[in-house]
Amino acid sequence: MPELVALDLPAGRGFVDALRAVWDTGDAVAPLDPRLPPAAARELLAVLAPTRLVRSDGAMITLAGGEPVQDGDAVVIATSGSMGAPRGVVLTHAAIEASARATSSRLGVDPARHHWLACLPLAHIGGLSVLTRSLVTATGCTVLPGFDADAVEAIGRQGDATHVSLVATALRRIDPKSFTCILLGGAAPPATLPPNVVTTYGMTETGSGVVYDGLPLDGVEVALGTGRPGEGRAGELLVRGPMLLRAYRDGKDPRVRGPDGAGGWLPTGDGGRLDGPRVDVDGRLAEMITTGGEKVWPVPVEQAIATLPSVAEVAVWRRTDPEWGERVVAWVVPADPAAPPPLASLVEAVRATLPPWAAPKELVLTEALPRTASGKVRRTGLS
Repeated sequence: MPELVALDLPAGRGFVDALRAVWDTGDAVAPLDPRLPPAAARELLAVLAPTRLVRSDGAMITLAGGEPVQDGDAVVIATSGSMGAPRGVVLTHAAIEASARATSSRLGVDPARHHWLACLPLAHIGGLSVLTRSLVTATGCTVLPGFDADAVEAIGRQGDATHVSLVATALRRIDPKSFTCILLGGAAPPATLPPNVVTTYGMTETGSGVVYDGLPLDGVEVALGTGRPGEGRAGELLVRGPMLLRAYRDGKDPRVRGPDGAGGWLPTGDGGRLDGPRVDVDGRLAEMITTGGEKVWPVPVEQAIATLPSVAEVAVWRRTDPEWGERVVAWVVPADPAAPPPLASLVEAVRATLPPWAAPKELVLTEALPRTASGKVRRTGLS
């Protein structure tokens, strides 16, 4: 049976060559994040269970306890684990091709005129999908060892790349006019965006973004869970399409039947709304705050607070409250530590666009927000 080969390699030509070599033998790859400390790397290897490992010096070693993959499997990639332990997601070659072609078609990517820049970690779907997209469509791709704002902006300005995929934190550090198109994912987007930025919604299990600027890609269906057994939680976004995972590494297939009675629907864990073809994502169902019986989604509150010039970064989460059950709390990185925003200014900004119960009742000033390796705010790390 095909094997799973872990790539413990920095991003660059060596990684690309190793991936191609593994695929040429019919095996699958499991990209590892070179930034992980040894203990975390060992834990991840136990989850992914590769049979072999390519080290940074190019040597390939056999690992004990590894498990094979199925014919057609291409990648086993770890989820970010923003709300819990990571899981290995198995994507097939067919799923990777479907994702690449749907994305390229929606963006109008022309291999003769366009060139991708990969600067996000290749151990995460947001970075790896840039590379696999370029390989499937024979579109040029420059792979950087990591995100460096000056290097990324220079490559765009010089015309050496036209398309790039970024997270919101990276977008704030470059001039977006340097690129023809910027895919933005990984977390909720800022309230205002340049016209060349395309917001994406997706996850590791969907093989990258499947909803662009609120509209599903061709071949992608989105529905809402009903709350009935096997049909997703009420109000939960369900996704179906050819780019979904085959299963998790432990063999479990998370897909369920949907409101149409047919199978193949992936429960995303996100709450949202449908308005005709348009998809609006409210946020993780597990992240909903219930304060005084009212429901508050953190993302709209964050977007309102982020409009304040005194706020560099913000994350909204909850704390237990004896009166309200839970209270809305804002963790803020001030633009000027010597002149942080007062709670009153945050409350005013939120109440200008949202119901009064969505306003934070507490402000926590911090030097940095806890994030996952892929750049998402780790709300459970807020304290």
